Amino acid sequence: MITIRQHAISIAAIFLALAIGVVLGSQTLAADLLSGLRADKTDLRQQVDMLGDQNRRLADQVMAADRFIAGSSGRILGGALADRGVVVFTTPDADPGDVEAVTKALETAGAAVTGRIAFTDAFVDATEGDRMRTALTNVIPAGAQLRTGAVDQGSMAGDLLGLVLLLDPANGQPRSTPQELGLVLETLRGGGFLAYGDTPVRPAQLAVVVTGNGVGAARDSVGANTARFTGALRGRGSGVVLAGRAGAAEGEGPIAVVRTDASLAAQVSTVDNLERDLGRVTTVLALGEQLNGGAGRYGTGAKATSLTLAALPG
Repeated sequence: MITIRQHAISIAAIFLALAIGVVLGSQTLAADLLSGLRADKTDLRQQVDMLGDQNRRLADQVMAADRFIAGSSGRILGGALADRGVVVFTTPDADPGDVEAVTKALETAGAAVTGRIAFTDAFVDATEGDRMRTALTNVIPAGAQLRTGAVDQGSMAGDLLGLVLLLDPANGQPRSTPQELGLVLETLRGGGFLAYGDTPVRPAQLAVVVTGNGVGAARDSVGANTARFTGALRGRGSGVVLAGRAGAAEGEGPIAVVRTDASLAAQVSTVDNLERDLGRVTTVLALGEQLNGGAGRYGTGAKATSLTLAALPG
């Protein structure tokens, strides 16, 4: 007959065996798990190394393409915009290197840069709208009339500056006197909206608006005001291109605003990779496209439809 003491010893032995089994099993499981983690780490490291190699190869290819395009820009652009005047506008976040590169590309194409005008923060800031609209209304040339749809500050500024700065597409003649043009520019500079050098700004047939990477574009409608300015400017001239970096094609960036508005996208050509030589060449080619009545969305950013133009339209 089994006594209570023997029964207790048997139960204790069973639990002891279970405990030993759990310990031994957990050690085996831990060893297997650790081995699996080490294998996963090795696989991940190999993937990281492979992706790193691919990234370096792609970066080398991009740099090589840039060097090729930079070396070939004379053949690609030479004479493409001969005898064409171009005025260059820049937003506050435009990279100075991009501005200089675009200016050089325009000159390589034979264009005459008739002026470089920089927007200040106040120009694109919606909180300055009332003050800016007052300044614009007070300098409309006699006999001229702004378009009735141009009621926000960006559209009003684009309409007025297009009127006095861009040649009439119908006859290639200025629509303002030098005095009227000077008054508009000096008033806006005096009000803290524009900045430009001492060399007189002359009327042009075409315009480029150089913007940055879209940082702060949502603040006070900066991106929207730049986009509307560009659209209104295009309504007064033979061609306008809005060019910047990839961030400007995202969110509420100016390029994104143009590309998501069907009427603006149909009129204004946009380029979103201006930091690369390809983007700078494309900006000039897009001006030629504008002269021929076309518009496109170029680059590698959101809603771009092509990397570049094959060549200037004939």
